[in-house]
Amino acid sequence: MMSETLSFEVIGDTLLRVVSPFLEFIAPIVPGDVFPGYFEVELFQRALIASILVTIIAGLMGSFLLIRNLSLIGDGLAHVSFGGIAVALVVGSSYTLLWALFFSTIASILIYELQSRELLTGDAAIAIFLTGMLAFGILVLKVWGGGITSDVHGYLWGSLNLITPFSLSLIVVVSLAVFATLFFIHPVLLASTIDPLAARVQGLPVRDVGLIFSILTAAVVVSMVQIVGALLVTALLVTPAATAQFVGRSFRSCMIWTQIFGLTSVILGIYISAELESGSGATIALVAATIFTIVASFQIVINPSSHS
Repeated sequence: MMSETLSFEVIGDTLLRVVSPFLEFIAPIVPGDVFPGYFEVELFQRALIASILVTIIAGLMGSFLLIRNLSLIGDGLAHVSFGGIAVALVVGSSYTLLWALFFSTIASILIYELQSRELLTGDAAIAIFLTGMLAFGILVLKVWGGGITSDVHGYLWGSLNLITPFSLSLIVVVSLAVFATLFFIHPVLLASTIDPLAARVQGLPVRDVGLIFSILTAAVVVSMVQIVGALLVTALLVTPAATAQFVGRSFRSCMIWTQIFGLTSVILGIYISAELESGSGATIALVAATIFTIVASFQIVINPSSHS
């Protein structure tokens, strides 16, 4: 088991060795007293690389989630992942993200099936899993896990210090899987979003693609938990994509703007949190919300009249 873990960690370590020289090269021109450490120290470099990867894939998924009216599913699955993390901490497992991924994947499949079979609306299913699994996680920790410790607090609100070699490797694998899968399924995904009935009539695998997309969402959400926390996942999954809709004129341009807003939020959020010693997750979420407010306010000013 130990050898398998070490071999898996090679994935993240390899990426770190490739990117590290570039980060060290630009470190002298990076502003701040503490922030340059994210470009010089291996522990912080790992956290920065993980944050950037997570932001990119969150932007891709967030753009699709918005047009499919599933913006709340990220929040719901993040709370479900906390239940898995709580169980992992109680049993003493070091693979917290794998437990979170297992719980979130099962929940994403159940939510999709309940919605697609019209047994329950998507929002209702998400709300039930969200509150139920968050309560389950808190109960498990209170009874068997010693309560809300500093590690638990980090999973709730985000802590870049939680990014281990194993975590980075998992994030790299998830990122590659999301890129590859979206590349193949995005035509069907867009067609089924615009006109589900027509897509089914054309014989497109709407149901299968929808299920795959739900599982991908679960994987992306779990990869984000250590960066922004289970309670703030929406900050990176939805807010940049929502901001992009104010300035984008097509789906492709919206995806590009989503990346710009998302990466800006993360880099600026990490910088502020490093210099002010504030929580990384909360700071990133606040920066993302601030950018949204500025862009939305600007749109209101330049477009004072709108159709009701």
